[in-house]
Amino acid sequence: MREVEQFIEQHSLITNDTVVLVAVSGGPDSVALLHYLSNEREKRNIEVIALTVNHQLREDAYKDIIYVEQLCEALNVQCVKTKIDVKAYKAKRQISTQVAARELRYQFFREQMIAFKANYLALGHHADDQLETMLMSFTRSTSTNALSGIPYKRPFATGFIIRPFLCLTKTKINDYCKEHQLTPMVDPSNEDLSYTRNYFRKQIVPLLKEQNVNIHLTVQRLSEALQEDEQYLMERAEQAWRKIVIVDKEHKRITFKHRQFIKQPIALQRRIYHLILNYLYDELPDQLTYTHAESFFALLINDKSYVRINFPQQLLIEKSYDYIHMYFNKPTSQDLFIPQQLNVPGEVIFPDGSILEADYVARETMTDQFSHVVAVTGEDLPLFVRTRKHGDRMTWYGLKGRKKIKDIFIDEKIPHNKRDQWPIVTTKSDEIIWLIGLKKGKIQISNDKNKRFIKLTYRQH
Repeated sequence: MREVEQFIEQHSLITNDTVVLVAVSGGPDSVALLHYLSNEREKRNIEVIALTVNHQLREDAYKDIIYVEQLCEALNVQCVKTKIDVKAYKAKRQISTQVAARELRYQFFREQMIAFKANYLALGHHADDQLETMLMSFTRSTSTNALSGIPYKRPFATGFIIRPFLCLTKTKINDYCKEHQLTPMVDPSNEDLSYTRNYFRKQIVPLLKEQNVNIHLTVQRLSEALQEDEQYLMERAEQAWRKIVIVDKEHKRITFKHRQFIKQPIALQRRIYHLILNYLYDELPDQLTYTHAESFFALLINDKSYVRINFPQQLLIEKSYDYIHMYFNKPTSQDLFIPQQLNVPGEVIFPDGSILEADYVARETMTDQFSHVVAVTGEDLPLFVRTRKHGDRMTWYGLKGRKKIKDIFIDEKIPHNKRDQWPIVTTKSDEIIWLIGLKKGKIQISNDKNKRFIKLTYRQH
């Protein structure tokens, strides 16, 4: 097959003196690919090893494995087989059959790539697969990355996934099988039009080929051009991501300044958005649609100081003053702070590892943002540490009257998600004497002779 050889050379798919694993299902595409590469062994000095997987989704699936083993024996190719329990994995992960099968299959492929120190994993996707994939993407995706189709080469495990048959139509592969007297297995599910791909294959693609018999070549060239453009734009997007996005790996949280984000070209904004989602989600949920993207970009330019929108799986996207915060609304240890008594001398350790220390000192001294000396009497003790309550107010030197804690948070532009965890120190009578790091309160002392000074020091983790 001259066109395959040219395709391999054009895209540098296989170098000499390497190990090539071939995923073989027993169908025409993978069988033809295994046969072709086995014939290339001497010419390219490559080692070819077949991998075959029994998904156990059909009662007669074992026959495919037997066929692949017999074919490998005839071709003098090593065969590695495995069985995977797709149904159990699907139930455990609450995902579709196709996704479950793919995840388990690629897990096996990755393990074998590492075991054999392989350079390539060859898959049998062909030009008609490419055409079907791109057509399906046109009907359900707004991402240019999705519209670019199946890549002919991409990094995987110890090397690369390659698809040498993307230049061939299904008809040419079938002709190759006939020419070399190969009798592949046929999966009856390939005729079921309830599967989206089968519908496109049987109903849509033939109509397009009537208009352009070489449409597979046109689509492959389009796919390659889109992939090259996408690769460049993604490299630029990743550079921008590293400059503007703050990643909290421990809590799986993303933060960035919205003005920095919208300064980027819109092409990069879209790709940074997808980079963020791919980081936050282990697997992009089916419920995620273009309407979520529209909501996200509308949030960036919203004039309000605080706006919050909901994404699937309890992902919250929150605009708070200059910042955008993206995080999952799941209980964490920081949500579970329980009011505690602060002994003097003594300390309170917060869930994030920070510490509040208290000790007596001889007199008032200079303090900084994270320390405070307060005069108290025995009536004010013991002190307590808690988080805010509805209606909380406090006063400080120079302030006439009292101010709501809520308004202080607003003035200081404290993000909403931090306000309910912000530590507050109070007296026994619940008088606020320190909104830690923000405001230092005062208390009225009726008898100066009995007052004592306590120094409070907050140490961040």
